[in-house]
Amino acid sequence: LEISSLGEKDILVLRLDLTDRSSHEAATNSVLKHFGKIDVLINNGGRSQRSLFVDTNLDVYSAIMELNYLGTISLTKHVLNHMIQRKRGKIVTVSSVMGIMGAPLASGYCASKHALQGFFNSLRTELTDYPEISIINICPGPVQSKIIHNVFTENLAKSLENTGDQSHKMPTDRCVRLTLVSTANDLKEAWVSDQPYLAVCYLWQYAPTWAWWLMNRMGKKRIQNFKSGVVSLFR
Repeated sequence: LEISSLGEKDILVLRLDLTDRSSHEAATNSVLKHFGKIDVLINNGGRSQRSLFVDTNLDVYSAIMELNYLGTISLTKHVLNHMIQRKRGKIVTVSSVMGIMGAPLASGYCASKHALQGFFNSLRTELTDYPEISIINICPGPVQSKIIHNVFTENLAKSLENTGDQSHKMPTDRCVRLTLVSTANDLKEAWVSDQPYLAVCYLWQYAPTWAWWLMNRMGKKRIQNFKSGVVSLFR
């Protein structure tokens, strides 16, 4: 549809709390009642992290997994039931390059994204009887967004003081366009990132020993920057 042709009946906005899993079935039913079907689910809710594990309360890790992982698969479960009945649909999950590598100051965030990668890659293998249902994982690198303003820190009550400059990150509209292209072409996994971050992804995939060496060197500097209040140049 052209944007100009969209009418009031073509748009439905619902408030949704991913951590309130008991509300996900009703939200799914509201969408189905309004539109009659769900063609695409884009899982894009989540929070990042900036804190060292040794300084971080465990309830922060619980909250990260509750939001980024359990909330996502809860909503997916209700929508997937409908897609299985129709035998078609696309489930697009915004993971992260942190779902295929590790990085300091983001151990909980990385864990949640690794969990999503493992879950959806496994789910795909359970849907071989439904070839028209696509499971698509999008792994963005650093992208201009508000995510840095809402990161988890050492405890649930603390916010990040210095969010830094985002001009070096991929523009939001380019990330969206590449996500849509990946969705339209049913890519199982897409790494959406500029260089040099994309090259680091390839290192983790094909030369992990070199990746560990590089991340140890970069990570040490990143931790030093974090402790001195300087925001480093990678996510």
